[in-house]
Amino acid sequence: QVQLVESGGGLVQAGGSLRLSCAASGRIDTNYVMGWFRQAPGKERDFVAAIRWRGDVTEYTNSVKGRFSISIDNAKNTVYLQMNSLKPEDTAVYYCAAEKGPGLSTSGAAYDYWGQGTQVTVSS
Repeated sequence: QVQLVESGGGLVQAGGSLRLSCAASGRIDTNYVMGWFRQAPGKERDFVAAIRWRGDVTEYTNSVKGRFSISIDNAKNTVYLQMNSLKPEDTAVYYCAAEKGPGLSTSGAAYDYWGQGTQVTVSS
């Protein structure tokens, strides 16, 4: 089993920044892939970014490329999502997820474990 706990959400003005953290615990091996997804009110959950546990491969959805950055601190078992130049359309609940890998997937169906989510609200 793997447990994921997100933190770092909040309210920020458009153009601002936030850094989300996802602390992972349990049986994780180096084949795992860590992902961030988001779900806005009334919408489906969408892929945002993912990174292999080794940190050697990343993937982003087009709408966040150049603004968001995913990283991993293996010593702390923590994945980060640095979000810059935030826009009102980034408002959503952000979820951390883990899949057993080794292939990196952008589909939520491939992920085995999920955190409880953290709210990000961007005001205009």
